[in-house]
Amino acid sequence: MSRIPPAAPSQFTPLFGAEAPLRQQVYAQAPAIAGPYLAFMKALRENSVLPRRLVELVRLRVSFHNQCRSCMAIRYADGIEDGITEDLVCSLEKPAEAPDLTPAEKAALAYADLMATDHLAVTDATFAELAEQQLMDLCFQVATFVGYGRMGSALAMTDDLPEEYSEADAVLAPWRQTPHSVV
Repeated sequence: MSRIPPAAPSQFTPLFGAEAPLRQQVYAQAPAIAGPYLAFMKALRENSVLPRRLVELVRLRVSFHNQCRSCMAIRYADGIEDGITEDLVCSLEKPAEAPDLTPAEKAALAYADLMATDHLAVTDATFAELAEQQLMDLCFQVATFVGYGRMGSALAMTDDLPEEYSEADAVLAPWRQTPHSVV
C-alpha cells in the first residue's frame, strides 16, 4: 500500500484528470509542486536530443537499481517506437555483455549504473567513454531517474499495479517483470 495516500479526487482531478494513475493521485498531495514537477519531467522528455531508445534503456536500468516498481511497470511509447522491445529490455540484465546494445548505449548504461549505485566512482575515464553523446542531456536524465525513482520506491505506490509488483522483499527487474502499461 502506498505510504502516502492518494489525494481526494477533488484535488487530483484538476491537476491530472479523473483517470490519473495512483502515482499522480499521490503527488497531488502537494498540488503546488506536483504540476510544475511533472511539467519539468515532460520538458525533459520533449527537449532531450538523446535517442528515445537510449533514454528508455537508461530509465529502466536505473529503475532496477532503485527498485521502483511503478517505474519498472511502464514503458514509454516513444521508446517503443524507437526500437525498445522486451528482448532488448532483457539485455539490461547484463548490458556490458549484450550483443544488441551499441557501444554508446553500453557506456551510457555503465554511467547510469555508477550514478545509481556509487556516484563517487564516476571518473574522467567514465566521461571519456561518453564523449560522443550529449553529456549534459544524459546527466540530467540519469539524475532525474535516480532521484525520482528513489522517491517512487520509498512511497511504495504499487496499489494499482499487478500483484507481482507488490512483493515488498523481492528484488524485481524490468527484464523479469511483465510491463503493466505503455504511456
